This record gives sequence, structure tokens and C-alpha cells, in this order.
Amino acid sequence: MRAGDRIRAAARDLFYRRGIRAVGVEEIVERAGVTKPSLYRGFASKDALAVACLEDFAAAFQARLETALSAHPGDARAGLMAFLADLTDRTSRPGYRGCGLSNAVIEHPEPDHPARRAALASKRVLRARLEEIARDLGAREPEGLADGLLLLIEGAFASGQIFGPGGPARSLTRAAEALIAASRAA
Repeated sequence: MRAGDRIRAAARDLFYRRGIRAVGVEEIVERAGVTKPSLYRGFASKDALAVACLEDFAAAFQARLETALSAHPGDARAGLMAFLADLTDRTSRPGYRGCGLSNAVIEHPEPDHPARRAALASKRVLRARLEEIARDLGAREPEGLADGLLLLIEGAFASGQIFGPGGPARSLTRAAEALIAASRAA
């Protein structure tokens, strides 16, 4: 594995488990087994590294959603439910620390912080994708259903972290089914 990849992997893990602010560059390079100059050759700053890691989180999340949807061609509801079932499973695992993107937004309240901007950009992409899915589901008000689904997803992130296995996140698919049914009712 290249030095840049090791740096990114180490930073992703540390940022996710402890938060971006709590992790120093020294710890990242030590964990990655590289030198500081190696880090700064690939990333202009710790903030630039954090943005790259957040982009990795976003890409992995989006890939899981698209994989679930593509496994059920022509059936957006089944694809979405498969994605949400997987999300329920992930939020129930030991050591779950919530969504790395949501955590970054909370950790960086400054509107212009690069980590906050990167995380918010990803959340906006998710919201738009959920609206597309809501249209495919035949929702009367796709934007409203998308917002409701996003609230359920964000709630699963938080409740998985707070309550762990057996908490409210276990009801994610059931709540989404009810929301979808209500959004399509005459």
C-alpha cells in the first residue's frame, strides 16, 4: 500500500473513532508508518486530509446505496429497503460511532470550515438522491418523502450511537415503510 493510502486509511479510522479535532498529525503519521513530509506531500494540511477522508466516507455510503438499488432493478422500494436494512445492521455493530459526515458537521460548527463544507455537500447529494428515489416510488410529494427518509436515516445514525443494538434504529425499515405508504396514499 502506498504511503498516501496508508495515511488516508489511518486518518479515516482515527477521525471516525475519535473525531477530527482530537487527532493530531503526529498520531496519523505514526499509525500510518510514514513521516510528516510524506503526509504534507499528499495533503496541504490536516484539514485537506480530513476533507479527503470525508469524501471517502461519502463515496462508500453512496456506493452502498447504489449497490442496493441496482440489486433490485425496476423496484426502487426493494432497493431502498435493502439499503436501510443494511444501515440498521451497521448502526447496531459494536463500536459504531455514528455517521462520520454527520459527526464532522457537529464537530465543526464554523460555516466555512472545509470539513463542514465537505460533509454538508455530501448530505445535499444524499438528499437529492432520496428525492429521485421518492419520485421513483410514486410519492405525491417527493421532496417531503425525501426529507422524511433523510430524517429517519440521520435518526438511525444518532440512535445507533446512543442506544446501540436493540435501540430505535432497529425500527428504521418499518418506519420507512410506513412513511412511504403514507406518501403514496390517495
